[in-house]
Amino acid sequence: MFLAVKGAKTAPEQARTMSVSNAVGPMRQSPPPAMANSTRAVATALPPDLTGRQKAAVIVRLLVAEGAPLALTSMTDVMQADLTEQISLMRRIDRATLRRVCEEFLGELEGAGLSFPGGIERALQIMDGHISPNAASRLRRMVGQNPDADPWERIAGLDSDMLAKVLDEESVEVGAVMLSKLPVSKAAELLGRLPGERARRIAYAVSLTGAVLPDTVRRIGQSLAGQLDAQPPRAFDADPVERIGAILNFSAAGIREDVLQGLEETDALFAEEVRKAIFTFSNIPTRIDARDVPKIIRGVPQGVLVTALAGATGSNAPSAEFILANMSQRMAATLREEIAGLGKVRDKAGEEAMAAIILAIREREAAGEIFLIAMDE
Repeated sequence: MFLAVKGAKTAPEQARTMSVSNAVGPMRQSPPPAMANSTRAVATALPPDLTGRQKAAVIVRLLVAEGAPLALTSMTDVMQADLTEQISLMRRIDRATLRRVCEEFLGELEGAGLSFPGGIERALQIMDGHISPNAASRLRRMVGQNPDADPWERIAGLDSDMLAKVLDEESVEVGAVMLSKLPVSKAAELLGRLPGERARRIAYAVSLTGAVLPDTVRRIGQSLAGQLDAQPPRAFDADPVERIGAILNFSAAGIREDVLQGLEETDALFAEEVRKAIFTFSNIPTRIDARDVPKIIRGVPQGVLVTALAGATGSNAPSAEFILANMSQRMAATLREEIAGLGKVRDKAGEEAMAAIILAIREREAAGEIFLIAMDE
């Protein structure tokens, strides 16, 4: 008996829940006796041959008594209610029956070869990159129409940018419910992105959600999920500002300035955002921490570095001095000698070398080794 209990406690939590769910689900076809007629069944011991639902109730009662964690909330509300009702109808079983149920349960766990995530959002996370955005959107809409689906599982799986927009546009009361249903870490992140006054109002509204009914919370979740699912899938991962900014980063200086001037004439606000997204060689002194210079030049071939520094004239000259001033004096002296010996650098060669340094900076930033200083700072 000890071995059976021990095995049940150490089995994977998801597998335990799935086995219980499999036992409870099929038994909905033959519901238990009505509560009004359950007194006679309760008064006697259970028969040796238990139904699937009764076995599930035995396992859950045993695991709860042993303090083992059970994620029964991943089951549908109907299945949770059926299981709880079955537990309420039971009283006692003998040791032989308990041992037999435990051995059968452990046999099912040991025979399981592969577990699946459960829930469309977890399934879509696994299939991310393997199915099209249109197919994923269609699946989410189908799940949203299922009355047994949990809308908050769908909402919790969305990216923070989309949720922050919803939180900013919805009422304070809806925002309070939304924060209460999201994982704590994500809720804290979203609250930190709100303006101070609105964050305080929503935080206070959370204190008033104690009397909100579960059906109301569910309807709010279904409404939000419906709004989010109604949005068409995005064809591009990055927004327009990031995309045009990345293109202009590696364009020639003359073309870049010509495009930006045209954007300012057409849409000054968009042009301003694009300028903030662009990072060029001339931005190095204002957006690079001096302590990060050694990390950046470590990945640049010395010949490319010399060409870039030698070709940095006009508005790019301060960047060359910034780089030389924030490396070891010995290396800076060596580079200055090579720059002097190199003479005049062709514009195209200088731009290509400076673009190589910008690429090295972007790679270090993407790897999390350095962080660019925001222009607003």
